Amino acid sequence: MTEVVRYTIKDAIALVSVDNPPVNTLTREVRAGLKQSFEALRGKDVKAIVLACAGKTFLSGGDMREFETGVQEPGYHEVLRLIEDSAVPVVAAVHGTVMGGGVETAIACHYRIAAEGTRFGFPEITLGIIPGAGGTQRMPRLIGLEPALDMMLSGKPLSAAQARDAGFVDAVVSADLIECALAYARDLLAMGAGPRRTRERSVAGGEKVAAVIAARRAQADKTMRNRNSPKVLLDAVEASVTRKFDDGIAFERSLSNQVERATEGRAFRHLFFAEREVSRIPGLPADVKARPVARLGIVGAGTMGGGISMCFANAGIPVVILDTSQENLDRGLATIRKNYERSVTRGSLKPEQRDQRLALITTSLDYAALGSADLIIEAVFENMALKKEIFARLDAVAKPGAILGTNTSTLDIDAIAAVTKRPQDVIGLHFFSPANVMKLLEIVQCTETAADVVVTALNIAKTIKKVGVVAKVCYGFIGNRMMDPYGREAEHCVLEGATPEEVDGALEDWGMAMGILAVYDMAGVDIGHLTRVARAALLPKDPGFYRPSALLTERGWVGQKAGRGYYRYDGAERKRTPDPEVIALLHQEGQRLNIAQRKSGRQEIQERCLYAMINEGALLLEEGVALRASDIDVVYSAGYGFPRYRGGPMFYADTVGLQLIYDKILEFQKTLDPQYWQPAPLLKKLALAGSTFAQHQAGQSR
Repeated sequence: MTEVVRYTIKDAIALVSVDNPPVNTLTREVRAGLKQSFEALRGKDVKAIVLACAGKTFLSGGDMREFETGVQEPGYHEVLRLIEDSAVPVVAAVHGTVMGGGVETAIACHYRIAAEGTRFGFPEITLGIIPGAGGTQRMPRLIGLEPALDMMLSGKPLSAAQARDAGFVDAVVSADLIECALAYARDLLAMGAGPRRTRERSVAGGEKVAAVIAARRAQADKTMRNRNSPKVLLDAVEASVTRKFDDGIAFERSLSNQVERATEGRAFRHLFFAEREVSRIPGLPADVKARPVARLGIVGAGTMGGGISMCFANAGIPVVILDTSQENLDRGLATIRKNYERSVTRGSLKPEQRDQRLALITTSLDYAALGSADLIIEAVFENMALKKEIFARLDAVAKPGAILGTNTSTLDIDAIAAVTKRPQDVIGLHFFSPANVMKLLEIVQCTETAADVVVTALNIAKTIKKVGVVAKVCYGFIGNRMMDPYGREAEHCVLEGATPEEVDGALEDWGMAMGILAVYDMAGVDIGHLTRVARAALLPKDPGFYRPSALLTERGWVGQKAGRGYYRYDGAERKRTPDPEVIALLHQEGQRLNIAQRKSGRQEIQERCLYAMINEGALLLEEGVALRASDIDVVYSAGYGFPRYRGGPMFYADTVGLQLIYDKILEFQKTLDPQYWQPAPLLKKLALAGSTFAQHQAGQSR
């Protein structure tokens, strides 16, 4: 026996228990303990074995660190085959959140008993890999070809009841799990039941394997564009039908090794670890405690204010929303209620949960109602004068120690903080629309923001299930500052003769969730334009700079809310369609500005937009606005529709090669407007040294 795996024997039934806090990860130590225990039990007077775990969950999954270090002996296959080979029945007593390797361990056992509330899943596809410890071979044999494909391709977990109905859980129990599993084992012995090895089963639905796999391939090509791991997964599952079990296992192992080393798998793992790194803030004392946040105030009942309110109500925190008119408050509450009703209709929220959350949201027209709030978030539109006026009023009514946050997406928060007598309590909390859905929270640390305010903001992000990334003050912070050159190139391509559809199509084909011009239509073309008008003195001396957005705003064609922008949005579905009038208008404007008319190909559009973004990211790292290259990657994957399978802009840059990107920027310097194509000093330094952003980050952390 080992520290993490122990066994006891009573009445000829062995109980093997894993205790590897916090979530019983299937580490090398756990595998070694399982191997030792199951080998030892072969020589004991044992007629059945129950495998269980202490703590809050059964084996939660494999050890992610081993993807980088390599799997140490004993390997997964050796241990799971040892369990499956047991000469006496093995019952898995399963509870908690059982993912990946945990599921693969459970289905290598002969029988499975689950506690109510247990969830099972194969999330590997969301990490760019495949179930590589026998999952692609055993699960189809347990539940059939198509149900297994559904489970693995979606990555979505099944409830205990769904797992029982699917056929890989034998019973769901509400009483003491281990006692129930031991009783189940005794019943098996009484019936004379022996081992029931998954590998000995055939795959239900296997006779249709060719047609099923072909259909799933076509579907994956549409829904998981540019990705390789879904295709590899389909190859592996197909082998569960077309090959003998041992051959299928060997094939699965080779495919699993392939995708683990591939760029896609590395990109997903990079983001997995990057999201856990964001809360480590250099220079922040380890003993700083967060301030308690039990009540929230929101200024502004619009789209952002309502969405932010829902985030906190969902976490059980009371919210009071303030606005200037009862009409605005009523409209905002109606939108919140409609959002909750939609969730109830979809079945993702129970009616009583809707009522509980709505009861936590109250409204007021009086700033005094914010006096008891621990955190107040201003969420009005981007206007510096208005925000300064609001913060001066908040300073007068907020209690001592209350945190004052602004949802600004571009403005100078130091200037906003300066109108208060408590700049140490002011911080940027930039939510992304829709705030109740989007995962990212950009936390902007001002010059005088107190350390405990930063810690509180990071805690708040976790409480409301966001990924909080800390940035310093500058125009646009991390996300919108890098979006500025990205959008600039997209708009300039249109002035040169490309259509909005061609530009967005190139970016979407590359993997962006939505092309940038369609994004402007969705957000409102006027939003970015008005921000640029306010900053006119700071903009480049270039009449073509964001000229398309200015032209559309001047005509009131500001996007979806107006029915037209870069595209038309006609009909009930408001689906985007090309607008010949807009295309002609923008091309004529390009000619008027003496911009050479040419059709950029897809690759050039992609390189111009993405390399401009990456170059700006390098500047942010040099300036200290972004703490780490991986923080930038988290911002873009969590808030800007950047494809996770590419790992974020800076990870992607490393995969392309910084030398290649640097050379391309020098080429664009000659063929395009040179004022925009100046390589960031950090990019130049790393490129010429043959280095990467990842190596630069590793050097900083030493």
